Amino acid sequence: MKVTAISLRPGNVVDHNGKLWIVTKYEIMQPGKGASVIQVEMRAVKGGNKDNVRFRTQEMVEKMRMDSTEYQFLYEDADGCHFMNQTNYEQIQLSKELIGAPAAFLQEGMICTVESIEGDPVSVQIPDTVVLEIVEADPVVKGQTASSSYKPAKLSNGVKIMVPPFIESGTRVVVKTEDGSYVERAKD
Repeated sequence: MKVTAISLRPGNVVDHNGKLWIVTKYEIMQPGKGASVIQVEMRAVKGGNKDNVRFRTQEMVEKMRMDSTEYQFLYEDADGCHFMNQTNYEQIQLSKELIGAPAAFLQEGMICTVESIEGDPVSVQIPDTVVLEIVEADPVVKGQTASSSYKPAKLSNGVKIMVPPFIESGTRVVVKTEDGSYVERAKD
């Protein structure tokens, strides 16, 4: 189906120059003079080549229709990430490259949506947020204002994020899986 370029988001699959591409990042640029454009970083479905393409925001692009199926994340090993279909209990294995940066936030038992074209998995959508524990946090520096300062901290999965000064080791926090940013303290 044809959609405007400005509606493209990470995980969408588009047909560009006769090839299928997965959108990995996008940025809308509004120059001081002229029309707005959208800069899209894409990865080829077959081959994995990367490309940066600039579209006019009102330009029409061919977005591919994908089949979505819910899978439960089981475990990760040297071969990749293993998932189980929620309806027929069939298991599949996907590479971390296919999942992308959010693969670091996968947790056992997590329900993910695997999107496929003609039976071939092309992208994995994991939940927007996850709850993780802080295992390392720098001490608070006296005199810093709480509203604008952040300090580095390390999550239980090894990812480093920036958190407000009141967060200490052992605190459970909610983190956005899209970019690994702190949302709030967990309410549990």
